Amino acid sequence: MKFLNKIFHLDTRGASLKNEIIGGLVTFIAMCYILPVNAGILSAMGMDKAGVFAITAIVSFIVTMIMGIVANYPIMLSAGMGLNAFLAFTIAGQQGYSWQQCMILLTVAGLLFFIFSLTPIRKIIIESIPKDLRCIISACLGGFILFVGLKGSGIIVAEASTLVTFGNFADPGMLLGFIAVILALVLTFTKKKMLSSLAIPIAILIAAVCGVIISTIMISNGSISENAGVFTYSTGVDVIDSCAVNLPIAPWISKPAWGMSGVDKVFLYGFFDQANPYTGSQFGSDLASVFKNPTTYVAIFSLMFVNLFDTTATLIAVGEKTGVIDENGKMQNYKKAVLADAAGALICAPLGTSTVTSFAESNVGVSLGAKTGLAAVVAALLFLLSAFIYPVFSIFTAGSVTAAALVSVGVIITVNGVIGINKSDLIACFTAVIAFMFAVLTYSISNGIGVGLIVYTLSMLIAGRGKEIKLPVYIITALFVVAFALNTVITLI
Repeated sequence: MKFLNKIFHLDTRGASLKNEIIGGLVTFIAMCYILPVNAGILSAMGMDKAGVFAITAIVSFIVTMIMGIVANYPIMLSAGMGLNAFLAFTIAGQQGYSWQQCMILLTVAGLLFFIFSLTPIRKIIIESIPKDLRCIISACLGGFILFVGLKGSGIIVAEASTLVTFGNFADPGMLLGFIAVILALVLTFTKKKMLSSLAIPIAILIAAVCGVIISTIMISNGSISENAGVFTYSTGVDVIDSCAVNLPIAPWISKPAWGMSGVDKVFLYGFFDQANPYTGSQFGSDLASVFKNPTTYVAIFSLMFVNLFDTTATLIAVGEKTGVIDENGKMQNYKKAVLADAAGALICAPLGTSTVTSFAESNVGVSLGAKTGLAAVVAALLFLLSAFIYPVFSIFTAGSVTAAALVSVGVIITVNGVIGINKSDLIACFTAVIAFMFAVLTYSISNGIGVGLIVYTLSMLIAGRGKEIKLPVYIITALFVVAFALNTVITLI
């Protein structure tokens, strides 16, 4: 106890060993859904699910340990939902980068982000952004995550005449995802605090168990067939016939491997992949190809910008209850507090996962009495354990299951952003609507943020309020104008 007290200052902060352990354990339970969810998202661009899962757990262990021991805050970190979706569905999905090229971009962006975090640049940028704009950016991030969840579960599907429409309830995966989303949202409003705090884990657990039961029955009666490890519907219903199954498959049927399976396929861009190694010549070719492409610089800028606000906004939201933010809104122990997510940004891509962020679920542990970094250490050790038990989590990677987490988190982030906007400022409100719609309808957070900044800056200038905007905002807005211009030129070439 004396040893722990010396490291974490339990007595000074009025903390107890029991509350720290319980706080760390419950916070891990509240946020461990990110491991399979992140694996599911990044697998959309070709990465191995099991490998991403294991690496995400390892990185979460490393950065949460840094936060706990170095900064001594009860804040837990893992892969942030926002940048991972942006990476998989915008940079890879829309712009056509391979997953290795995406990780090269993320490595560069992470290095620059790390440098920014260790210098006053990050703090200067954050403090120069008006509160309304920070809230608008958060709302855009939330809206994008929400839409990714709806799309990935089949609740929202593409349709020629209306662009998007409601999915088909004949698809058991869509129906399960829809029910799970409703359950997660409803549980959030229960009067029982603990039940409300664990709404997302409870919803995805119920969805996973029910999904496994449904898929097992369908496999036994021939409604789902398997070919080379790929499960497809065979129901005769045209709209879902031969489509990939959007249901969790029991681990005793899909037989995922234990241990650190798949790590070789994602570590260092796949250099150690036994089946299909990513060679040095391929890396050199990709590196040259990436930096010859003008969209690369737009992508790196966007990754840094999204990461900047994703990580900082969450840290600020958590910080008010964990001691990072004082009563005057100033960050305490700033360098130590940002060291964990800065280190995560530096190591995530080479190791094989997306960038980490502080998790708002840390407030769950704080509400249970966690006051020091010991709670973070407890959660970190549980992340380390998780890296070796992928089959236990494999049923949580299906889109019908992850929808509950994605939609719920998206709604929470959006609502928190909207609440913080000054409703009496019409420019802020107008910008919020425009930015949100562009982020969702163009399927790109960077588009939403870019258009929002341009609209906001021009509106403030025309309204004679240009002096209210600080120089960094003008610079960032100008960079977005250049980025949009470059994209236009590229499409014309």
